[in-house]
Amino acid sequence: MNRDTPHILLINPWIHDFAAYDFWAKPMGLLTIAGLLRAHGVTVSYIDCLNRFHPRSAKSDPLARYGRGPYLKTRLSKPEGLQDVTRHYSRYGIKPHWLKADLLKLTQPDLVLVTSLMTYWYPGVQETIENIRSVFPQTPIVLGGIYARLCHNHARNHSGADHVAVEPAENNLFPLVQKFTGFSASLAFDPADLDSYPYPALDLQTTINYVPLLTTRGCPFDCAYCASRFLEPQRRLRSPESVIEEIKFWHRNYSISDFVLYDDAFLVDAARHAIPILEGICSSDLKVRFHTPNALHIRGINATTARLMYRAGFSTLRLGLETAEFDHRQDLDQKVSEKEFKRAVDCLIKTGFNKDQVGAYLLVGLPDQKISAVEQSIITVIDSDIKPVPAYYTPIPHTALWTKAVAASRYDITDDPVFTNNAIMPCSKAPFSWEMLTRLKESAENSIR
Repeated sequence: MNRDTPHILLINPWIHDFAAYDFWAKPMGLLTIAGLLRAHGVTVSYIDCLNRFHPRSAKSDPLARYGRGPYLKTRLSKPEGLQDVTRHYSRYGIKPHWLKADLLKLTQPDLVLVTSLMTYWYPGVQETIENIRSVFPQTPIVLGGIYARLCHNHARNHSGADHVAVEPAENNLFPLVQKFTGFSASLAFDPADLDSYPYPALDLQTTINYVPLLTTRGCPFDCAYCASRFLEPQRRLRSPESVIEEIKFWHRNYSISDFVLYDDAFLVDAARHAIPILEGICSSDLKVRFHTPNALHIRGINATTARLMYRAGFSTLRLGLETAEFDHRQDLDQKVSEKEFKRAVDCLIKTGFNKDQVGAYLLVGLPDQKISAVEQSIITVIDSDIKPVPAYYTPIPHTALWTKAVAASRYDITDDPVFTNNAIMPCSKAPFSWEMLTRLKESAENSIR
């Protein structure tokens, strides 16, 4: 090491949107970076602008709804060009004066790292960076995350950061630290070996109400609507032993009962990966629950995996169905046939899962999508005795569907990512409407009762 250990501040920014809710959303990448920095002797501070358990927030039960819950929200003016949207626009997260007070409590950092998620949330990133700059005007700010990578030029021009990272963080983290602070260290992990990573620094949070897990990185599929292949070109797996040890660590040391799988492809190649993990969880006799908001691949569900997931404590299952137009889905993905879907659901129901636990995501608002196709997909899922879960389509750069989305959108989504917000259904034309959305949601919700 060639200089004193730096102090690096990591910040999870606000969300600006028409709606937001904590459906097991943690800044996994940022907390992984925090763990890596600490493992190399760096002094780390962390502020979560979305913190539902901030000391100045109203008290709430961290265990309610398996750790999920509403964010604090503050009404904002709508972005230019969206004034006609008949919904309120808000900042989600802590109040700005709380953030300023938290920043002022800190020793001035040598570097600030800010993450980003949805591309259309960038106004929250802008406001966060403006607030950081007002307190630490001389400290360099680096922006990373999904928005930074998918909309790199826009982020460089509009985020306010001094540097916008385009590569996965672990590949360029310590060169960036050296560039801005002068600190260097020999790597104590192998970026290609997920088992060599320290655990994400979840202990930096005010409250650990659930633990996100990544047992794999990347996805073998290349679906037209998804940017996973662009963001993670290679699929990498952790060893089943390391995953089981991490679950035991958080359960034993922090009494965590709820674990959330962030994997894009947990059940792919199940014999080598998911099954040994599930068997290890079952044999350890842990009293825990698992949730899969990123969806499970339907082809990986059979009598064996369904039985093991049930025994392991899987409580919330989401299936990546996307559409029940099985004869017309070749332009979207190659993930599942009608026979495979029905077989998977039958395995889950026979194992003991019920429709309150199992839902199938259905994409709504795709370019040229007919409302009748969505309604028929909802009926198909309801008839399968599980619940339909509408997932509103977000146009994403670097995906196969992007060109068609640009052509279909009533907004200039190439100019400003704020127009890709799935709440405004940017690629939908007549007969789509807010009334239609309400009807779809009510249809899906009524199926649960």
